[in-house]
Amino acid sequence: MKKIEHIGIAVKDLDSSCKTYEQLLGVKHYKIEEVASEYVNTAFFKVGDSKVELLEATAEESAIYQFIQKRGEGIHHLAFAVDDIYAEMERLKKEGFTILNEQPKKGADNKLVCFVHPKDANGVLVELCQEIKS
Repeated sequence: MKKIEHIGIAVKDLDSSCKTYEQLLGVKHYKIEEVASEYVNTAFFKVGDSKVELLEATAEESAIYQFIQKRGEGIHHLAFAVDDIYAEMERLKKEGFTILNEQPKKGADNKLVCFVHPKDANGVLVELCQEIKS
């Protein structure tokens, strides 16, 4: 793993949360993006070499909607940048981690993503991210 890529935060209202984080971080978000396959809208803030991602559910089918219903707003996942997501998925499987995706899927911010089950990481949902090369 190369670095912490971003911290994902589940929010009820993206617009008001963007205003809060703009004040908190002292920077404006650089991107708002819909990930229709995951039923979420996202906003990204650059903070040093890492990012903060705000996630708002767009439907009750969204994992973010379910998360907020169960736990309320807050940190949803911790994402790590990797060079080769396929190799990293295989490495983690061999180490005994449960990977929640059979194959990486297209995520926000031009990334391939997959997730490690939180039960295998002390209750933290871990996301692996690989930049999609054009």
